[in-house]
Amino acid sequence: MDILSLFVIIPVITVLAIILVKNPMQTRLISAIGMGIQLLLAAYLIYAYFAERNAGNMDEMLFMKDIIWYEALNIHYTVGVDGISVAMIALTSVVVFAGVFASWKVDFLPKEFFISLILLSSGVFGFFISLDIFTMFLFYEVAVIPMYLLIGIWGSGPKEYAAMKLTLMLMGGSALLMVGLLGIYTNSAPNGGPLTFNILEIAKVHIPIEAQRMFFPMTFVGFGILGALFPFHTWSPDGHASAPTAVSMLHAGVLMKLGGYGAFRVAIFLLPDAAHELSWIFIILTSISVVYGAFGAIVQKDLKYINAYSSVSHCGLVLFAVLMMNKTAMDGAILQMISHGLMTALFFALIGMIYGRTHTRLINEMGGLMKVMPFLGVAYVIAGLASLGLPGLSGFVAEMTIFVGSFQHVDTFHRVVTIVAVSSIVITAVYILRVVGALLFGPIKNDHFLQLEDAKWYEKISTVTLIMAIAAIGIAPLWLSNMIGDSLQPIIDKLTIMIP
Repeated sequence: MDILSLFVIIPVITVLAIILVKNPMQTRLISAIGMGIQLLLAAYLIYAYFAERNAGNMDEMLFMKDIIWYEALNIHYTVGVDGISVAMIALTSVVVFAGVFASWKVDFLPKEFFISLILLSSGVFGFFISLDIFTMFLFYEVAVIPMYLLIGIWGSGPKEYAAMKLTLMLMGGSALLMVGLLGIYTNSAPNGGPLTFNILEIAKVHIPIEAQRMFFPMTFVGFGILGALFPFHTWSPDGHASAPTAVSMLHAGVLMKLGGYGAFRVAIFLLPDAAHELSWIFIILTSISVVYGAFGAIVQKDLKYINAYSSVSHCGLVLFAVLMMNKTAMDGAILQMISHGLMTALFFALIGMIYGRTHTRLINEMGGLMKVMPFLGVAYVIAGLASLGLPGLSGFVAEMTIFVGSFQHVDTFHRVVTIVAVSSIVITAVYILRVVGALLFGPIKNDHFLQLEDAKWYEKISTVTLIMAIAAIGIAPLWLSNMIGDSLQPIIDKLTIMIP
């Protein structure tokens, strides 16, 4: 058994164990134990990765495993990781573990809820370890499809509308993506020989430019829809606002990162010529996402919608940095995916905990909550400071790296769009400080709030886990940045970018 397949197998074993029990507490404990083992396995994977690199193993991918799956189409179960994949696996493990404890008191069909949540995580892990684009697409669908049930059954508000809108938009993206991936496959052997879905094999050949121009927009938009690319982002705010707490955490914290990861791992890496030619179009769209999402957050009154529009802005920044196609900016894109995944998961966890006590998400109905819920209040302030880019927390490291890398381009177009993107920092500070002030400080507007309890033990486990990860990256980012940078080099070599 290879170590990478365990990331898919452990969630499946956890689900089977949940099926065999009837007590809700046993369901919660099994979920926590299973995802705790997954988190420990992710920590071991980081250790094993550095051990291999320190031993001089400079292979592009480590811990590879290849099994023929469907010989007629040359489809393989091929897995392997580089530093980027390891970082995304670690992010997923932390968010899922925290999500289990944030959902500790789910009392409506708890067994079915945790089964759906953990199966979703299995798809995400499979996506990040796959080196065969067919297998990657399969795991992509496994990760997306359970969202319909999780929002439609356990959500709140107009949950049926939100679940349907999210599913249809993402399925539309999947249809585009499937055509793009099949186009890459059919052009994977331009000089003859067997066609292949293997990313590493496809990267060795030069796909004809005409094919690249046709299939790059399909693959980039297909992945970009999940990354909230403007104007295909409209599913995101409604989906986040209606989803239950852990689902919002996993969706914004991890699932949206599949879009950014797929965009550079498949669209840009395998179709570099078209990426150079057409990047300006998508840079404009992602710049709109960054600023539009920030302005959208300012005018919202609902805590979940504020964070949902904030996610549109931050995920737009990921795609923006990927399209800059230089090492510094792409390094920042991966750091931003990890940073945003942690801090938005923390935000949604805290919003769920606050809503569970106040029964409202409208900021004009709250105030002074720091007096009655100091632990949750301090945690919310930390999440806000990470979001607006306070030095010492993960957000600063990621955004600064992106902007420095983007500004390395000396042409007017790239400089202008970078300045536009940088303006989002100020806008973000406005809505974060406004929400923190209205929510936590000032007079208590409802006497009922005086009786509220602070965080329970399981809620503290969830929030502290995420805060520790945010602080660890912010205080000591070099190990993560180096791990990502080493793994970006083959992609940069493929792009052969020369910045004056």
